[in-house]
Amino acid sequence: MSKVLLLDLLPIIVYLMLVLWIGWRARHKDADENEFLLSGRKLTIPAFVATLVTTWYGGILGIGEFVYQSGISAWLVMGLPYYLFAFLFAIFLAPRIRAAENVSIPDMMYRMHNKPVGALSGLFIVLMTSPAPYILMLAVLLKYFLNLALLPALIISALVSIIYVYWGGFRSVVQTDKLQFVFMFSGFALLVLYLSFQVSTPTLILTQLDASHLSLKGMLSWQEIVVWFFIASWTFIDPGFHQRCAAAKSPAVARKGILISIAFWALFDSLTLLSGLYAFVLLPGIEPLLAYPKLASQFLPPFLRGLFFVGLFATIMSTIDSYTFLSAIGIGRDLIWELKKNKDSNANSFVRLGLIITGLIAVAMAYLIPSVVQLWYSLGSLFIPPLIFPVLGAYWPALKLKNGYYVVMMTGSFLLGLLLFLIGQLQVQQGGPVYPWGLEPFFPAMAFSIMVFLIGKLTRSAAH
Repeated sequence: MSKVLLLDLLPIIVYLMLVLWIGWRARHKDADENEFLLSGRKLTIPAFVATLVTTWYGGILGIGEFVYQSGISAWLVMGLPYYLFAFLFAIFLAPRIRAAENVSIPDMMYRMHNKPVGALSGLFIVLMTSPAPYILMLAVLLKYFLNLALLPALIISALVSIIYVYWGGFRSVVQTDKLQFVFMFSGFALLVLYLSFQVSTPTLILTQLDASHLSLKGMLSWQEIVVWFFIASWTFIDPGFHQRCAAAKSPAVARKGILISIAFWALFDSLTLLSGLYAFVLLPGIEPLLAYPKLASQFLPPFLRGLFFVGLFATIMSTIDSYTFLSAIGIGRDLIWELKKNKDSNANSFVRLGLIITGLIAVAMAYLIPSVVQLWYSLGSLFIPPLIFPVLGAYWPALKLKNGYYVVMMTGSFLLGLLLFLIGQLQVQQGGPVYPWGLEPFFPAMAFSIMVFLIGKLTRSAAH
């Protein structure tokens, strides 16, 4: 092994050992459900911010892909809308979620609606929290380093990220996220500062961008921008937000923690956006998904390059463990355990089974759809329309419908969106899907949900 390769691998090896040690050390023997799933509902603001910020920002290679292809429009679709919806979530939803003391979104659906609505939401949560996009990103990094084929890289990525969650549950997630938080910010700050002082100033880089990369709209259609904006409403139904609010020490911690997190997301966005623009100017013609790794490989010296890659690993792994755990809760607790007739035992063993199932599903999804941005776009388009009204209706009586309407809304909206999505994938022209009526699947699916909601409200009003 060359000295240069060793200097790059050393920080990564130390980082992985630290993560596994912290995850193992955080476990509690004989943890009850409250401890295993929500860390005893004792998250303070620092822990809350660290775990929320790192979890919500795992799609780092996808961000690089988007910035490289579209420029500063990435901020318009992947930054600003999320700040807005996170702010609304903090003000209107976070305290209510903590006060309700549910374990998960489906748990809340079972309580506030009924079993069919809870089971449907559990199924959707399992799919929408799939760690597939993030396992794909980690696998891409492993391929880049070790020259592995995609499938073994995916399997290794899933195993490394899941093992300590299997040991310690949510407490292991939170404790490792504190370490990930430091590394993810440090890695990108290091890259931007080195490039700024040793390669080219940010001002000079901006002068070398083409018109599309300087445009807020970029190469996106307005319809795509609107869909991306509404995909940010994912925040309202995001199980990670709900879980962390449920685990917060108090409603005030949940609200303040999200508001502080928005500031950190904005800071990190500025670092990743600038890094992506550097890659576009300095490395034309590369594979967009590899914008950040190639930029670091080309310009950072040994050891510093390894430290940056630690930042990439930390950003991705902190999301894989969280989303894998959320999906496992959906499978193990919200579907298998919840639908059991005899619930004498706690759900922890079923959640651990769910971790294994989740990993297998995620590897399959990442192998079949090897594009991070496409995975995000597809998942958001399919699952936001059927879930948004049932989730909000559980917390606001004014939005409440009879449970039968929710079942029709959830099944109909999802199946319509899925049908239109599949039709588009079968009619690809010039590298892109062609959807019926020229509409992205999100719009007809959302229109169906709104229609059912209005019919349900009118029917309820007429009955009174």
